[in-house]
Amino acid sequence: MKKRLLTTLVAVLGVVIVGAATVDARSTAESGTGPRDKLHLIAPASPGGGWDTMTREFQSGIDAHDLSNTTEVLNIPGAGGTIGLTRLAGMTGRGNTLMATGAVMMGSIETTESRVTLGDVTPVARLADDYGVVVVPADSPYHSIRDLFAAWRADPASVVVGGGSAGGTDHLLTGMLMEAAGVETGKLNYIAYAGGGEVTAGMLNGGLDVGVSSYAEFAGQIKSGELRALGLSAPEPVRSIDVPTFREQGVDVQLANWRGLVAPPGLTSEQRAELVEIARQVHDSSQWQAALRRNGWKDTFRTGTEFKRFVDTESERIARISTKLGLS
Repeated sequence: MKKRLLTTLVAVLGVVIVGAATVDARSTAESGTGPRDKLHLIAPASPGGGWDTMTREFQSGIDAHDLSNTTEVLNIPGAGGTIGLTRLAGMTGRGNTLMATGAVMMGSIETTESRVTLGDVTPVARLADDYGVVVVPADSPYHSIRDLFAAWRADPASVVVGGGSAGGTDHLLTGMLMEAAGVETGKLNYIAYAGGGEVTAGMLNGGLDVGVSSYAEFAGQIKSGELRALGLSAPEPVRSIDVPTFREQGVDVQLANWRGLVAPPGLTSEQRAELVEIARQVHDSSQWQAALRRNGWKDTFRTGTEFKRFVDTESERIARISTKLGLS
């Protein structure tokens, strides 16, 4: 019932938003502006979250090197990014628009049964991989991932976990850990939030026992001692992050929250090439390289056929995980 209601909501909002997008696309076509004149950047989430952070870091790289005369960030939150995806899919031929995307959106496409998928838009570039971290308040009785496993085994419903959108990487990671603990994932007590900021608030005010989000979302509180990190979802240790991976703790769970860029459908080869070149120039900039270090992101820049192939295979992998965990 919840899935049907969520799917209906996405469909209804999509109809409204696509109508607005058609007007946007028409006005852009009439004005003839290109990405070097004005570049629209869409963050399909609320301000302050991972996609918003990535989009604004990308904008800083563009502005620092005058890669476009004007840049504008538009936040379109909702349904794990699928509201923004639906809007982007309605901007056919609009060659001056880029939208952030990634693994969270793939999971949400499965959970909401979205009629629009990443196959309906134009892949531009994979920028970086972000990793999830599981945290607890400083006074929590859980001091290791094994402590959390023990609590789940004793009474899974008593452990309240907060993270990002339903079906997103935070939700998937939690389900994978619960499965590794040998506990039925259907018993997971998970509360979905719009962004990491709300999860942090829930942790600090006592409403949540466990929080899951990208490391960058919790980094300040981890360093200050307000939150304690139990593990990182990276396949191997990350030099800039002082948190042990789950694999280092004997738990064979790893999940990358990759982040990238897509554009509207129906672009000419020249329009697509221009957007790819802008992404490449930002990637090569000192501003972007500093952003990678600052946020603990792994540089996984890919474009062209290689990125398209990755999107196809990763979509299939996320779909299998979602189905296995009963999220789709």
